[in-house]
Amino acid sequence: MTDIAARGITATFNPAGGLVRDLTVSDQGRRIAPLHVAPWVAAGEVLPPGLPPHLTGLAGDFFCAPFGGTADGSDLHGWPANGHWQVVQAGSTLRAVLDRPVSGAKLIKDIGVSDDHPFLYQRHIFIGGQGTTSVANHAMVSLPAGGHLRFSPKRWFQSAQTPPEPDRARGRSTLAYPHRSTDPHRFARADGGTADLTRYPFADRSEDFVMAVEEPGHDLGWTAVTRPAQGDLYLSLRHAQRLPMTMLWHSNGGRDYAPWNGRHLGCLGVEEGLAPQMLGPDVPSDLRPGLALSPDTTTEVRHVIGAIAWSSGAPVAQVALGPDTLTVTGEDGTVRTLPYRSDFLR
Repeated sequence: MTDIAARGITATFNPAGGLVRDLTVSDQGRRIAPLHVAPWVAAGEVLPPGLPPHLTGLAGDFFCAPFGGTADGSDLHGWPANGHWQVVQAGSTLRAVLDRPVSGAKLIKDIGVSDDHPFLYQRHIFIGGQGTTSVANHAMVSLPAGGHLRFSPKRWFQSAQTPPEPDRARGRSTLAYPHRSTDPHRFARADGGTADLTRYPFADRSEDFVMAVEEPGHDLGWTAVTRPAQGDLYLSLRHAQRLPMTMLWHSNGGRDYAPWNGRHLGCLGVEEGLAPQMLGPDVPSDLRPGLALSPDTTTEVRHVIGAIAWSSGAPVAQVALGPDTLTVTGEDGTVRTLPYRSDFLR
């Protein structure tokens, strides 16, 4: 593990799979640690051989290319999530290089923190390459007592083409697959009822995956997850048109086989990226087919995650940029203005 630290914020980096773990923010006299750690990782269990590396170390946040697929002989989510990263710089900015190419590209990871900023700033830099690849950051939020989800404007919410767990001998999924709705408060369930995608959990002992496609016409994309029992708030920020998809993995005891064994509870994946193949046949014509790579270019993917104290426990109504600030407004009128690198996602 390699430490990443500035005043008021720390994290650790695991070169195996490029995992950002143990993100901790000191805010209003409290230490806030919002990211999930799988129970087998927390217990230090030795798992059976043959499992994908990203699964054996499942925790925190990692980068996927391709997202939801395999390439170049990789396991699920590609070599960035399953290969080894060599750290070449450490401190308040960490730089690491993946040990093998992705679609022919050299891949560099930059992770930065700043004094008194409650945010971790990430860049993934593709040098060269060929063709297109789907991409996403794969952050996992710990919600042992539930939470509220809010989003920047979305065109619609859509479940995957098939349920994550179709065989009830192995697990359970709750939502209807596939299904599309413009109202996240009323999303079809397989049993004919409706689920509220803005609340976690919307079902007990269930494994579900749903996506949201960003509305055009704005630049700042955000997902806000309030944890009322903890009195804090997790924030995920991106360029809305460059990474126009928010993918939500609801993992709450819905898998009964190893290593899950019905004990993977209270995990919400907030996975921001560009993965149009996940939408099935009805992909919007204006959505790019993936991140374009070419031999003579450098292409970046940027993403920001952070956490703050939020004692009201209210859902978030708005997130807005200012000059070197980010202002978060709650549905109850709570307002917090935070130091932020306003030019990072531009």
